[in-house]
Formats: sequence, C-alpha cells, structure tokens
Amino acid sequence: MTLFSLAKKNIKGNISNYLVYFVSLVFSMVIYYTFVSLQYSKEIQESIELSDTMSFMFLVSSFMLILFVAIFIFYSNSFFTRKRKKEIGLYSMLGLRKKTIAKMLFYENLIMGLIALFIGLIFGTLLSKLFAMILIMLMGSTVEVDFGISVLAIIQTVIVFLIIILMTSIQGYRLIYRYKLIELFQAEKQGEKEIKASFLSAITGVVLLAVSYWLILRPFPDELDGAYLLKNYGPALIALVIGTLLFFQSVIVYLLKFSKKNKPFYYRGTKLIEVSLILFRVRGNARTFTVIALLSAATISFFGATYSGYYSNEKNAEEMVPFSYSHLSKEEDFDHQVKKVIEADKSHPIIAQLDIPVIEDNGKLSFSLDYEINPIKLISESTFNEASKGLNRNETVSLSGNQVAVIKPRLTEYTEADFKGEKLILKLPQENRKLTIKTMLEGSVLPFDYPDFFVVVSDETFDELAKKNAPLVYKVYEVEDEAMAKETSKEVNKLIEGDFQSHSSFYMEYKEGKEGNALTLFIFGFLGLVFLAATGSIIYFKQLTEANEAKKNYEILRKIGVSKKDIRKSIKKQTLFVFGLPLIVGLIHSSALLSFISNFLSSLIGESIIIPILTAMLAFVVIYTGYYVLTANTYDKIVNK
Repeated sequence: MTLFSLAKKNIKGNISNYLVYFVSLVFSMVIYYTFVSLQYSKEIQESIELSDTMSFMFLVSSFMLILFVAIFIFYSNSFFTRKRKKEIGLYSMLGLRKKTIAKMLFYENLIMGLIALFIGLIFGTLLSKLFAMILIMLMGSTVEVDFGISVLAIIQTVIVFLIIILMTSIQGYRLIYRYKLIELFQAEKQGEKEIKASFLSAITGVVLLAVSYWLILRPFPDELDGAYLLKNYGPALIALVIGTLLFFQSVIVYLLKFSKKNKPFYYRGTKLIEVSLILFRVRGNARTFTVIALLSAATISFFGATYSGYYSNEKNAEEMVPFSYSHLSKEEDFDHQVKKVIEADKSHPIIAQLDIPVIEDNGKLSFSLDYEINPIKLISESTFNEASKGLNRNETVSLSGNQVAVIKPRLTEYTEADFKGEKLILKLPQENRKLTIKTMLEGSVLPFDYPDFFVVVSDETFDELAKKNAPLVYKVYEVEDEAMAKETSKEVNKLIEGDFQSHSSFYMEYKEGKEGNALTLFIFGFLGLVFLAATGSIIYFKQLTEANEAKKNYEILRKIGVSKKDIRKSIKKQTLFVFGLPLIVGLIHSSALLSFISNFLSSLIGESIIIPILTAMLAFVVIYTGYYVLTANTYDKIVNK
C-alpha cells in the first residue's frame, strides 16, 4: 500500500466528519468563482451604468472572501488535530517515520482540496448564469446573459485556492513535528481546565456592554461632525468588542457557577451533566462565540441597511428627482430640442408639463439653523400647487401677503415646529423684506442642488420680487412609466449638463441607486451566506470533536441508568446553548447597530427598515437552526450508539 492510497483510504474512512467542512469549502469556491466571473462579464458591465463601481466592488469583495475563507480553512483544520493525534501516534508506533506520516497528511489535505476545487468549479460554472440572473433581476436590467465559461475566472479561482490548499497542506505536514509520541496518545485525556471567572470581570463585561449600548443609542447632537463620531463611536466599538468577550468568558461562566448553588435546580434530572459540560466547554468556545456574535451583528446590520436602501430606492429617487425630466431653460431652440426628444418617446407619453420660475435671493432666518440657506430659492404658491398636481400629490398651500412656506430641505430631519411662526428676512438691493413662515411642506419640485432651501411665497409677493430679480425658468416633464425610460433619459442627459448636483432625469437617479444597492445587497447577501456556512461548520466541528471525546462518559451514564431519551434531550439542550447564545447576542448587537444606522442615515435608507431587519434576522435564525438540528442529531448518533 502506497502513501497516496493510504491517504485516499483515510479520507473515505473520515468522510462523515469531513463532509460539512467539504461542503462549506465547495460553497466558498462557488461563490468566489461567481464573483470573479461576474467581474469579467462584459454583458453585465455593458448593461449597467455603474460598471466601474461594479468591478471595484467585486474586487474588494473577492479579496474579503479570500481572507475569510483562508481563515476558515486554517481554523477548521485545527479542529481535526486532536481527533487525528491518536491515529498519528499509532502510525509512529508501527514504525513509520515522521517524514512519511507528514507526507501522508499532506496528501490527504491536498487530495480533498483538489476534489473540492474541481467540484466547486463545476458547480460555479453551472450556477454562474443563475447568480448573474439574480444580480440582473435585482438591478432591474433586461439584458440576456448567455451560458458561458469564463477562462479568466477559472484560472484566478484555481490559483487562489491552490495557494490556500497548499498552505493548509503544509500546516498538516508540520503537525507531526509539533508533538511528542506521548502527547499524541494522551490528547483525548487532556481535559480543559475550568475557567476562573471573577465577579469583577463579570461586572466589567456587563458595564462595558451597557456603556457601548448607551453610546450607540444616544441621540445625535445638533452639530454632528467627524470628530464627534470618532470620539463617541470609536470607544463604543472597543467597549462592545471587549464587553462581548468578557460576557462569554466571565458573565456566562459566573452565571453557570451560580446555578450550581441552586441545589433543587442543579440536582434535578440531567441538569448536573448539562451545566458541568457547558461550563467546561465555554473556555474553548468563548473566542469563537465572540467572533460569531460580532460578525453576525455586523453582517445583519450591513445587510439590513443595504436591503433597506434597495427597498426604498424608488421613493428616494422620487425625492431627489421629482419630475421625470428637469432642465434649466436656456434658449428657445435648446428647449425645443429637449422637448422633441421627450415627445418622440411614444412608449412614455407626457402626462404633465410646466415651467417653474425660481428667484434666487440671499437672506437670513430670525433663528439659528445649522444649514446653509443661501441662495434662497423662491417659487410662487400657484407654481408649487400646479407642480404638486402634476406629480399627483395631495399637498397644496394657500398663502397671502408676507406669508411663506418652507419646503423641508432634503437629507435633513427638520420638522414644522422648527420653522412655524419664525421670520425670513430677504436681503434685496433696496431694502430688507421680512416674511413670516406659515408652515413647512414635504416634497420638493426640482432635483436636488445644494443648498436645498426652497421657499414658497404668495403669487403677489413673487410677482413683486420678479420685477427686481429676473427668475430662472426650469422646464419639467412627467411621463408614464418613467422608471423604464432608459434610452430617452440617456439622450436628454447628453443635451443637459450641470443643471443640478443630482441627475436631471428620474430614470438615471433611480437606475444608479438601484444598481448600487443591488450590487451591495448581492455581495453582502452571498458573503453573509459564506460566513454563516463557515461559522456554522466551525461550531459543528467543535461539537463533533467533543462528542468523540465524551463517548466514554455517556457510556457510563447509560450504565448507571440514564436512558438514551434523557441523554438525547440533554444533548439538544447543550447544542441549543452553543448555537443559540452567540446568535442571540449577535441579534441584540445588530438591533442596536441598526437603530444607529437608521437614525444616522434615515434620509438615505428610507423611513422604515423593519422588513429588511426582520428578513436578515430570519435568514440567520433559519440557517443556524438547520446547523443546530444537524449537529444535535450527529452528536446523538456518536455518543448514543
């Protein structure tokens, strides 16, 4: 028997233990190949507006995926070390040299890695079109993606994972040189020392978590700047990380030890076994729990925020660019040329068309407002009401004399109470004109252009001011099914340049927002799945390792009269603790982070992110539940035979 054939036989004999690791490895390769193939796809790049951004985002996400998968593979291999030590010691007893055993371990890992790479490339190639279609669907594109094989993507995937596989194979090769023979045979007898958790460290962990939550959830100050964010949320992040680690290392251990003092609880049924086993396993799992909880919180938060941006993209686009097309009137020929292009699109007929005269003057408010207001942009009440009707809005305004209404500046959180009853003073060439703010209106009528301070004045006041300062006239058009007016929007954009800081057409704002959010959602979604598969596998490996070590203990329990049914219940409770605890902490952390994100970016990601939050959390719970069921059943089969 050659070393190569012996390595193949060992893989077949341990296939049940390696299966989840193998599947996770294949899944990681499939996702990586998908990212790379989409990055090189000319069809997708030509069909979207953000092709340069897409390439950069996929490049960054591919690097993140490589880093995470590499850590996962190295971390997973370490879990098999203790299980293989006795086997390796047996080979040494039979006379095999360390160099020979090391080669065998090298071959095992290399064979399994190459098989996983081969299967991953096959599934990646077969599923690449499906993933491309998902991305196209999210972006709202209509491009047809043909089935094809990306040679560049295959070469890059092979090179990256061959490097990772070779490095992990070398790790296995070095395993035999790190331990003495006696250490290999006594590996399973070397139990973990009970962690010494003090009351002080437990209290410190609780205090740090409370402080981090207070810093994250407290209201923003009126003047929000980079220095405040760094001083406030930098310490909050540090406190959250350290507090989470102490929570698993000390708080949980202290609570478990405290439960031992409750004699009626501790000596009831199998509670003694469950508490003792959990207590002695916490030390080995504390760092893993911390990493899983923090990464779960980050993944859920980013995915929820991204999904919210995608979910509310159309509403945000309507707020930034109210009409389908808007442009500054320049001369009759130019205006006619733009109108001709819009009218030529019979698939999207014009349903509203009007002129919006705007007077730009400088002025000041009678109160302090942390927002640049000059130049103040004045429009008449009749124009605003007409524009509101053209946009199918119900909001209208009625003003008289010196009454005015302020349109809420976009990307701000001002309320009517901030403006109602206050004074606006216009600085005119001959005099200062004092106006009274009657109310605040929601919804602008022209595309965003900072400073975004629009004021609606009465028709009489507007006509009077127009005699002293000639207004700028904006041409606006509203068309049917504006979200699909791709070609016309591109033609109009070629004619119109630099009228606003945002786009002059609704379609371009809507499309770029949808593509950007779709790309981020796609990337975070699949990276989140890889993360879930990897962390779930890590917990699975640890539980299997512990199960094999605890077989003799469970045999003793059966001999003293504990039924298999009671043992099965005990295993389910222990496994639920291992999977549920980091998940619950991660969900709580993510709720706090999402509350911060929703307050900080409320105007960017929509008013409500409840549905995106619940979707992200539900996905994590469902996938972790699947791993829990698989782990509990496998654990039971190992110890309850």
